[in-house]
Amino acid sequence: MWCCTWLWLGVCVVLLDTCLSHSLFTCEPVQVQWCHNMPYNMTFFPNMLEHYDQDIAASKMKHFMPLVNLRCSPNVHLFLCQAFVPECTQQTQVRQPCREHCVRVFSDCEQNMRTFGITWPLELSCDRLKPCPTSADGATDLPQKDLTTSASRISASRDLGFWCPIQLKTRPGQASSFLGAQDCAPPCDNMYFKTHEIELAKMFIGISSIVCLCATLFTFFTFLINVKRFRYPERPIVFYAICYSFVSLIYFIGFLLGNEAACNKPTMPGTVSTVVLGSQSKVCTLLFMMLYFFFTAGMVWWVILTITWFLAARPKWSCEAIEKKAVWFHAVAWGLPGSLTVILLALNKVEGDGISGVCFVGLYDLTALRWFVLAPQALGVLAGLSLLLAGIVSLNHVRQVIQHDERNQEKLKKFMIRIGVFSGLYLLPLLTLLACYLYEQALRSSWENTWVNEHCQEYSIPCPYRKIEAARPELSLFLIKYLMTLVVGISAVFWVSSKKTWSEWVYFFSRTRKEDPVSESWRVLQESCEFFMKHNNRVQHKKKNCKPSSHKLKVISKSMGTNTSAQTTNTTNHDLAFSTSNFYKGTPVSGSEMRGSSKSSVQEQAASGKMSSLSNKEQKSSKSGSSIKVSGTGEPLQSP
Repeated sequence: MWCCTWLWLGVCVVLLDTCLSHSLFTCEPVQVQWCHNMPYNMTFFPNMLEHYDQDIAASKMKHFMPLVNLRCSPNVHLFLCQAFVPECTQQTQVRQPCREHCVRVFSDCEQNMRTFGITWPLELSCDRLKPCPTSADGATDLPQKDLTTSASRISASRDLGFWCPIQLKTRPGQASSFLGAQDCAPPCDNMYFKTHEIELAKMFIGISSIVCLCATLFTFFTFLINVKRFRYPERPIVFYAICYSFVSLIYFIGFLLGNEAACNKPTMPGTVSTVVLGSQSKVCTLLFMMLYFFFTAGMVWWVILTITWFLAARPKWSCEAIEKKAVWFHAVAWGLPGSLTVILLALNKVEGDGISGVCFVGLYDLTALRWFVLAPQALGVLAGLSLLLAGIVSLNHVRQVIQHDERNQEKLKKFMIRIGVFSGLYLLPLLTLLACYLYEQALRSSWENTWVNEHCQEYSIPCPYRKIEAARPELSLFLIKYLMTLVVGISAVFWVSSKKTWSEWVYFFSRTRKEDPVSESWRVLQESCEFFMKHNNRVQHKKKNCKPSSHKLKVISKSMGTNTSAQTTNTTNHDLAFSTSNFYKGTPVSGSEMRGSSKSSVQEQAASGKMSSLSNKEQKSSKSGSSIKVSGTGEPLQSP
């Protein structure tokens, strides 16, 4: 019997404790984020709308937050918190909103509720609420009405711009800005595409980066196998390939990291994962520095490549002369991208990319996109294309001059085709990328306005007053943009793809090699230029000998039965060899120097040969192959 009594008492105690744990006199801390700044911090559930926990109350209260953000009434925030998260104290138990308070809020915010499509719940009907308590003098105890109420009410009919929702707020001091709102960042989940589209884009970028990385590394390793093969003017192709190998590597790292580097985790209650804006993330900043630096450097190296081709084709610079300017080439190619990168870091323009997982510039800031991406890219295309066309015109002029030399003409023709195909493989992706950036910067504002219009009620922010036509980007546009960014580096493979490259790789594995350190492209240029200069010297020599009053020394050859014109041609060839050798060493040769060298060579030939008598009849040449030099008076000069 005593056991039954104790068991019954235990059950009663448990039931009593359960009832008291959520009784009318039990309060709990306020956890709803929108009511943390209220003059109370304890609440009670269920509330007057029959919500049994704070999570449900917060989800229902979220639809009314545009009224709080607009401040349509000075008492709307307090009224909503008292309705959804009522005040609970040990003295007054539970305090709910009163009737006069409800009437004032409803009248002040009625127009705004129609604007945002907010329905006033029946549970909050003002007629169901108790009258507000009166003070000692008989006045109703209500909060003082703010003088800005009428102005706030009128503002609902205007376009209020973008209000940063609480979910997208960032910590103060990070200098992040999104759509003009400070301390705000875009959501990490892409604003324009669905989840399965983002996954497809990530996989596409990952595969493209691997292909481009393999292609650029093949070019770089081919250079390492035989460094002497790639001399100026084509050596910038190697540095250009190195730059895009780093670009591909960074995109591949972004593919592996996912959104860990490009996005911030929620740092405050009620917030979501947002995109990194600024240099507060070390990993994101490092990815941005490497990606922007090597992307810009690759474009600069292509411009330098067109400069070296122009110097070799137009003013006929030798490889040694061009190579002497290599220090300046490196200073510009690495210094200019480095300066732009430092400027962007100082301006805090680092932005995470939720699609590729890397960090770049101009993804959300249109001004940075125009000045730091579009402008350098457009200038690089114009400068490189102009120099390339000028060089091709010069080579075509050389090809027309050497029409009688079919061998060199055919080689030069193939070389011009090779330059054209390589330039097309580079310019076509680059121009496509430029078009994608231009299209994006022109329509991005419409895309952002569409996103705000579709998510304003979800984020409890003011919706645009004027209805706008929905505008969304195509996924294919972004896929093409990423593909063109990566595929630009593949054009370097075309330049090194030849039989010589195959033989170099065969040597690398079999250790058998044919020594040929001279670049094929440079050999074509050299042979063509030599023939071009030979042709010009022949023309000048004929004009010079046709002068009737010429007092120049003439050479008469009696060696091996050759005539005067043949010996003159040999002398001209000697002059050409002298001038060409000096020219390819970077030493300019004037006309007087060529004539001086010609005179000295003729004198040496006359001094070394044996003299024969001058007659009008044809004589046999001596065994030593002597030649006679005739002075201006017609007397032969005897050799010592």
